[in-house]
Amino acid sequence: MQLKDQGRWRRYAEREIYTLFHYKQHGPTDGRSERQWWQDYQRLNNMFADRILETYKPGDIVWIHDYHLFLLPNILRQKVPNIYIGFFLHVPFPSSEFLRCLSKRKDILTGALGANMIGFQSHTYSRHFTSCCTRILAFSSTKGGIDAYGAHVAVDVFPIGIDVQTVRKLAYGDPNIENTIFNIKTIYSGKKIIVGRDRLDSVRGVTQKLMAFEMFLERYPQWRGKVVLIQVTSPTSMEEQKEEPDNKLSSQISQLVSTINGRFGSISFSPVQYYPQYLPRHEYFALLRAADVGLITSVRDGMNTTSLEYVVCQHKNQGPLILSEFSGTAGILEDAIHINPWDLTGVANAINTALTMTPETKAKKQSALYEHVTTHTVVEWYDEYLKRLLANLSSFNKSIITPALDKHKLISQYRSARRRLFMFDYDGTLTPIVKDPQAAIPSDRVLRTLKSLAADPKNAVWIISGRDQNFLEEWMGHITELGLSAEHGCFIRKPRSEEWTNLAAKANMGWQNDVLEIFQYFTERTPGAFIERKRVALTWHYRPVDPEYGAHQAKECRAELERTVATKWPVDIMEGKANLEVRPAFVNKGEIAKRLIDEYAGVHGHEPEFVLCLGDDFTDEDMFRALKSSDLPPDHVFSVTVGASSKQTQASWHLREPADVISTVTLLNNSKSAVLE
Repeated sequence: MQLKDQGRWRRYAEREIYTLFHYKQHGPTDGRSERQWWQDYQRLNNMFADRILETYKPGDIVWIHDYHLFLLPNILRQKVPNIYIGFFLHVPFPSSEFLRCLSKRKDILTGALGANMIGFQSHTYSRHFTSCCTRILAFSSTKGGIDAYGAHVAVDVFPIGIDVQTVRKLAYGDPNIENTIFNIKTIYSGKKIIVGRDRLDSVRGVTQKLMAFEMFLERYPQWRGKVVLIQVTSPTSMEEQKEEPDNKLSSQISQLVSTINGRFGSISFSPVQYYPQYLPRHEYFALLRAADVGLITSVRDGMNTTSLEYVVCQHKNQGPLILSEFSGTAGILEDAIHINPWDLTGVANAINTALTMTPETKAKKQSALYEHVTTHTVVEWYDEYLKRLLANLSSFNKSIITPALDKHKLISQYRSARRRLFMFDYDGTLTPIVKDPQAAIPSDRVLRTLKSLAADPKNAVWIISGRDQNFLEEWMGHITELGLSAEHGCFIRKPRSEEWTNLAAKANMGWQNDVLEIFQYFTERTPGAFIERKRVALTWHYRPVDPEYGAHQAKECRAELERTVATKWPVDIMEGKANLEVRPAFVNKGEIAKRLIDEYAGVHGHEPEFVLCLGDDFTDEDMFRALKSSDLPPDHVFSVTVGASSKQTQASWHLREPADVISTVTLLNNSKSAVLE
C-alpha cells in the first residue's frame, strides 16, 4: 500500500459506505466498479490485519477507527480469538431501512461485531446499529449491546471532544490572529458577522444555509446591509467524477451566492462572502473569534468539531451558535439554537433570534456551552472509552471459552470404541437456521453422511429434534438405520423400526386448548407469526416478524402463558430461536439421552465407549447436562455445542457452524484413512 494509491484503497469506503451512511444514494449501475472497489476494500483491511499481527502480543488492545476498517475487527478475531478489540465510528450510522440498500451490509455489520466494544457519537447512531444487527442479521440486542455468535458485543456512546488547550493556544496565542481579527472587524465595521465553515459535500447543508440566509433577508428587511455571511468551503478529500451529482454542488453554491448578492447587495457591499478554499489556521481561528453568530446547517453529520471550536473561540465575545439538529454535536450542545436545515423559515427566524438575543441570554448560553466543551475534551473522551472498554474486557476475560473440538482425540476414541452412540439435534446443527422453518430441509450431503455413519454396525445414530414426526419421517425416515426422536423426546422411532412410540400418551393434554387460545390471540396481533400444531407440543413462530416487534410480542406472550397456563398445568414454556414452545414438563432431550444410554447398556451388556452429542440451543443443554452427570468416563463423551466458543454451555467442546458438523462426521466416516492437520 502506497500513499499515492490511497484513492484506490479508499474508493469503496468513500463512495459507497460514507455516501450511504450520510443518506445519499447512487443511481443504479452494472456493479463492475463497485465489485473492484469492494475487493480493494477487503485487501486493505486484510493488509492492516497482517501488519497489526506482526507486532501484536497477547494482552494488547487494538483500537480501530472509522468506516475505512469495518472488516478489520472480525478479521483479527478470526485469526486471534481472544484478542481485545475496540471499534469507534466517527460518522453517522444509518437506519436499517437505508443500510439495506448497501449490497455488502451483512459483511459490514459482521466485520464490526468482531470487536469487544463498538462506540458511536450519539445515541441515535448506536440505536440504528443495534436495530440493523437485529433486523438484518437477526441477532438479539439488549440495552448494552448485541448478542452475536454466542458472544456479547458492547455498544456504547462516546461523544468526541476537541483538544481545548491546543485550540486556546492557536486561537489566542498567535499575535497574527489579533491583527487578522482587527482587519475583519474593520472591513465589516457596523455589521454583524455570521460565520460558516464546511466541507464541500451535500450533507454539510451549505445550499440549505444559503437559501435560509436569503429567506432571512427577505423576512427581515431591517437587517439588509447590516449582516454579512462569511462562508468558507473546503474541498472534498476524494476526487469526484464529473458525472456525479456532488460535483455540481460547487456551481450550485456559486449560483446561490450570486443570486443573493445580486438581490440584496450593492456595488460597495455583498451580503455573502464565499471562500471555496482551505483557510490558513490563523485566519480560521480569527474568523471564529470575530463572528457574532456561528451557523451550522449540516443535514447529516458525525461530530462537528467546528461547533466545538467556535464555542471555545467565543468565550469572550459570547456569540450564539445555531446548530443543525442532524449534527452529531446537537445532543451534547443543548444551549445552542437547534434548527432543522430543511425548514428554511425556521432557520431564518433562528438567525434573527441569535442577532437580537440579549447580552444576558448570550452570556448564560455561552457559559453553559463553554463549560461542557472544556470539560468533555478529546482527552476525557479517550480516557472514558478505554475505561469502559477495559470494564467490558474484564467481563470478557471471566467468560468461559469452550475449546474447539479436538479431532485427534475424537478420532482416536472413535477408532478404539467397540460400541458408539451419536445424538444429533437438527435445526442449527445439521442444517443452518433459516427464516422459514419448512425450508430447512437436509441437503444431499447431510443425508449421505448420516446414512454412511448409521450403516456401521458399531454405531447407533439418533436425531433428537424439536421437529414433529411427519417432518423427520419425510426427510429422514428412508434411512432405516437412524433412530428418530420428535418433539424434543415426546415420540421416538428406534433404528430399523417403522413404529413410533408416544412417550406422552398418558399425559393430560387439556392444556393445549388454553395455550392455543393465547397463541391465537398473539398471532392475530403479530403480522407474520404463525402456530405450529404438533401432536403434543405447540409452537408459536415469529421469525418472519419484524425482529424487535416479534421479540416484544414473544415476551408478552410468555408472560401471559406463565400467568395462566403454567399455574394450572405441568408444562414447560421453552424459548427457541424466534419461537415459543409449550410441552409437557416431564419431556426433554436430556431424558431421552439418559434413556438411550440405559437402553444401550441393557441391550449390549455395557455402556457405549464413544458418545458424540451435538446441539446448538438451550434445549440441547439438557442432553449435555445429562451426559455430564452420567457415569460414563469423561474421555468417552464428546458433548459439542454448535456456535461461538464464548457461548455459555454445558458442552465440553464447540464447532462453529453446521458445515463443521458434517465435515467432522465425514472425517469419522473416513477415519481409517484420515490425516489430521
